[in-house]
Amino acid sequence: MAKNRNSEGRAPSQRQLRVGELIRRRLSEMLQRGDVNDPDLARMSITVGEVRCSPDLRVATAYVLPLGGGQKEECLAALRNNRHEIRREVSKALSIKFAPEIRFEIDDTFDRMDATTRMLNDPHVRQDLDK
Repeated sequence: MAKNRNSEGRAPSQRQLRVGELIRRRLSEMLQRGDVNDPDLARMSITVGEVRCSPDLRVATAYVLPLGGGQKEECLAALRNNRHEIRREVSKALSIKFAPEIRFEIDDTFDRMDATTRMLNDPHVRQDLDK
């Protein structure tokens, strides 16, 4: 998926990856079931592509995308407005000392994949690849 490096340029630890995946699964379950008491979130179908944790596991950034790619700003606003409830519910599924602060960002992985595909299909690039 997206670039998987922490702020110091090192690859994430196994613990960061494991906690990030646990958070991603719990977030996905919550959003799919409608466990968050918000009518705006209930009407949206949101995909959680990846969750990256800081080295101290105090901050988790969730990369999300609403189904179809539309309503990105509404999706972010609804998630950010409910971040305290989401954090509380996610912390119940984790067995770590501190519940991480959850930040939400739009997952641009698919946009970058499309841009790469367009670039590779460009006639000027294609002629170099065909050689």
